[in-house]
Amino acid sequence: MNEAALQAQIDALKAELSSAQQFLKATLQSLEDSRRENTVLRQKLDALAQRFFGKKSEQLDSKQLELLLSGLAESVVETPAPKTTQLPLLCLRKKSKQSQRIRVPDNLEVVSEVIEPEIVQTEPEHWQQISQEVSRLLDYQPGKFFWKETIRPKYVRLDDKLQPPVVAPAPVRVADHAMAAPGLLAHLLVSKYADHLPFYRLQMIFWQRHGVYIARQQMVVWTRHCVLLLEAIVLCIKKEVQASPYVQVDETPVRYMDPENPGRCSQGYLWTALVPKRCVLYEWHASRAAACLESLLGADYTGKVQCDGYSAYPAFARNKEIILIGCMAHLRRGFFEAREQAPSIAGWILNQIGILYGWEEDLRQSRAGPALREARRASQSRMVMKRLGCSLKKLQSRYLPRSPMGEAISYALNQWDAVSRFLDHGEAEIDDNLVENAIRPTAIGKKNWLFFGSEEAGVRNAAVYTLIQNCRMHGVEPTAYLKDVLERLPTMTNHQVAELTPLNWKAARQPTAATRQAA
Repeated sequence: MNEAALQAQIDALKAELSSAQQFLKATLQSLEDSRRENTVLRQKLDALAQRFFGKKSEQLDSKQLELLLSGLAESVVETPAPKTTQLPLLCLRKKSKQSQRIRVPDNLEVVSEVIEPEIVQTEPEHWQQISQEVSRLLDYQPGKFFWKETIRPKYVRLDDKLQPPVVAPAPVRVADHAMAAPGLLAHLLVSKYADHLPFYRLQMIFWQRHGVYIARQQMVVWTRHCVLLLEAIVLCIKKEVQASPYVQVDETPVRYMDPENPGRCSQGYLWTALVPKRCVLYEWHASRAAACLESLLGADYTGKVQCDGYSAYPAFARNKEIILIGCMAHLRRGFFEAREQAPSIAGWILNQIGILYGWEEDLRQSRAGPALREARRASQSRMVMKRLGCSLKKLQSRYLPRSPMGEAISYALNQWDAVSRFLDHGEAEIDDNLVENAIRPTAIGKKNWLFFGSEEAGVRNAAVYTLIQNCRMHGVEPTAYLKDVLERLPTMTNHQVAELTPLNWKAARQPTAATRQAA
């Protein structure tokens, strides 16, 4: 074999070896990518399993947080804290637990039962009482049905028999020919929308426990008549929400029966707007578009809107004088779910956010006004937010974008400007948990009634939920409120309806300072 042929074989072998090396390199790279993807998927699966099958609370025990922070010394967060400020390692507060498990009002009715000894009953003249032993048990008597009878005597004039008889006018009802009194209607609304009992379950309760049969279709008709009256009060609450300079907004999905899609449920949304310590408003829409916000807040709304990162809110605020304020709770949630992937980093971030919430709790306990809140946030919280923002920017490149920690950091940085705006506005909260707490009762109800029967039912439910939740916000007993309102509404004018919002209704019944002093 000559030298040229030998060289050709050597070149061919080198080419095959190079091709094999490239194939091996590509295979190893593919295996590495698959391993990383499997790691990300496993982390997401673990997070989902913990969310649906583990503890659903996002609160961390102090020992858990110390364990997460145990590896913080090895982390790469190098942004130093200012030397002038001593920050606590943990900023977690334990809420004091109620020592009493039962609390009752002081004016609770007492029904006494006297039990005499048998020997005393036989010869009472030989005995003299020297003392008595008293014990009490908390008891309950279920509600009962009764007929509310209205008697209107008819009179004729004795000295003028030609004058027709006179009789008092009949009281105005919620609906003509309706047999339900305001007390029963109020009980139905509270049972359905506050206690989350579906009408079919109320139908069984009335029949099996009281011997009274009311078809659930009849309950739906009565509810429709009630809402036609109550919508005037809801409209007053809506005007108050739209006039507020600061409002929290959120939405929750609710399925409903769509006549255009028989046999299946379509997806609708219950939108919620809340003005802290003032009022809350629910509106039901079949979509999640930004146009729903124009109906909820008004197309010309100007003010501050606190919300999550859903894209409909920036679309609604575009070209309007609206300031969007983000939610720290949504930002924190991502790091809480990613704590298994990066325990030390997630623990440090959660600790920093915990410090912010600790200061907010101090402001809340001291009942600080907007000016003091803004000043305290500028002197304390802004420093922590700046340190946290710098750290997140350094950490972003170290995690895969689709990993739990990568997604948490990306969401936080995308929402950082909006989340940080609470520092500049003392009337704003650090998160929108108030409106989420207002939505929570409806989420509990979904487990019972599952879906709305129609779009019209969604509108009715939103109206009653608005009144029930406003009663809950201001400590008003909803049954007494609805009974009184349904008795008075049919005879009131539109200018008088504003007096019947739960806040004004409660204020009208609270004794004034002069009345208390006279008492």
